[in-house]
Amino acid sequence: MSHGRDSSPVLPGSAVGVLGSGQLGRMFAMAARRMGYRVHTLSPDEDTPTGQVADVEINAPYEDLDAIRKFANGVSVVTFEFENVPAETAAAAARCAPVRPSGAVLHTTQHRLREKLFLSNAGLPVTAFRRVTSLQELVCAANEIGLPAILKTAGFGYDGKGQYRIHSSTDFENAWSGVGGREAVLEAFVNFDCEISVVAARNGSGQFVHYGAIENRHRNGILDISIAPAGASSRVSAEAVEIARTVLEKLDVFGVLCVEFFVCPDGKLLINELAPRPHNSGHFTFDANITSQFEQQLRAVCGLPLGAVTQTMPAAMANLLGDLWEPGEPDWNAAVSVPDVKLHLYGKSSARPGRKMGHLTALASTTEQALADVEQARALLSR
Repeated sequence: MSHGRDSSPVLPGSAVGVLGSGQLGRMFAMAARRMGYRVHTLSPDEDTPTGQVADVEINAPYEDLDAIRKFANGVSVVTFEFENVPAETAAAAARCAPVRPSGAVLHTTQHRLREKLFLSNAGLPVTAFRRVTSLQELVCAANEIGLPAILKTAGFGYDGKGQYRIHSSTDFENAWSGVGGREAVLEAFVNFDCEISVVAARNGSGQFVHYGAIENRHRNGILDISIAPAGASSRVSAEAVEIARTVLEKLDVFGVLCVEFFVCPDGKLLINELAPRPHNSGHFTFDANITSQFEQQLRAVCGLPLGAVTQTMPAAMANLLGDLWEPGEPDWNAAVSVPDVKLHLYGKSSARPGRKMGHLTALASTTEQALADVEQARALLSR
């Protein structure tokens, strides 16, 4: 039974199911409850960021297919905020309620090799890559695409996990054991000027909206700061949006998807990776846009028309990682003393280094001012 094309909208008052229970689900639940929906969340964890604001929090492993079916039977549509949900989980849910984006989108995007093959077969720009299943294949692949290169696990990692940089032949054995001797992807190292992303949404009638190009700065493989709009040229921004449109159409996405890009020194764009859900780089939309990425996800998966994406002011977002808690509780009073800064905390019970605990968003008349304000507010947290 396929629900994907069922055209009747899921209207306010209905229950929406979210697989996963982190901060993306939390902000989705806030948007959904504001529009009068009920939200059910399922994950293996308790007292979760999503569960704290959902109507129903179900604790079950994703592999418990009986629990998944029961969960899906209790809602009108299922979406996810975490793409490492097993394919069998999405399939089990789809027997009981429409799953959007579909399990096929999950299957492609949660595996680096399938994602790269999809993109290259669609004629979209990706870095040179090779599939690697043995140390010998790694050596051959490196000879073909050259060094330095990056070896990544084929199964999905995120925030820089499961990645090993190879500078010379002396690194081969360490990198191969680093990915656990499992199927991996060797990617050519890209000398890029900056990283940008495009967060976009598409609904069942093919309506497409986007939030423009967003500039992203990483630290230790984790997103640190996003600036919107990006400082990229109008040509680069427009091309990034058109590539994102193609990705959502070819994958037949109902929902939100983020395309992350490298911008090369000559202005050429290369797709780094896809995320079939709202994205950390789109958090600024919660405060800066008429319709946030989270409300857009709700509208898309419920079959409603998509909302206006107009950005009211330039914005900058800074992540708050668990490291900030190491000296003690951050000084929230000081951070919110910067009047154009918004504080978002995710309700996570324990702070760990590298764990995303919250974010700050600044709105100002220029991106430069927004960036200065958000960095000032974050610096004030740990004085």
